[in-house]
Amino acid sequence: MKTCLVVDDSSVIRKVARRILEDLGFMVSEAEDGDTALDACADAFPDAILLDWNMPRMDGISFLEKIRSLPGGDAPKVVFCTTENDIGKIARALRSGADEYIMKPFDREIVEAKLLQTGLLA
Repeated sequence: MKTCLVVDDSSVIRKVARRILEDLGFMVSEAEDGDTALDACADAFPDAILLDWNMPRMDGISFLEKIRSLPGGDAPKVVFCTTENDIGKIARALRSGADEYIMKPFDREIVEAKLLQTGLLA
């Protein structure tokens, strides 16, 4: 079973994402910020990471840059899921190693389409 880490400071977003991802066949874990997400990745990287940009303690872009610099950190498919719609920020996320980008609010169709594009779903 594929795994996905949902990283968002909103418990509501994490809950919605969990439902969608579990319906798509993922085993889901959660983190409320980048620090907690790094801890969650210490033992093993998930197959996918659904990542918010704006969070306390460590934001999404900082987490992404750190995770991509670790041995094996290039393996997870990272999908930014955020309200940030500035083209410069989207470009920065992609340059930093994001595989896809989703705008909030999102639904199952959008998440499924992005995961298909990353190759995680057949």
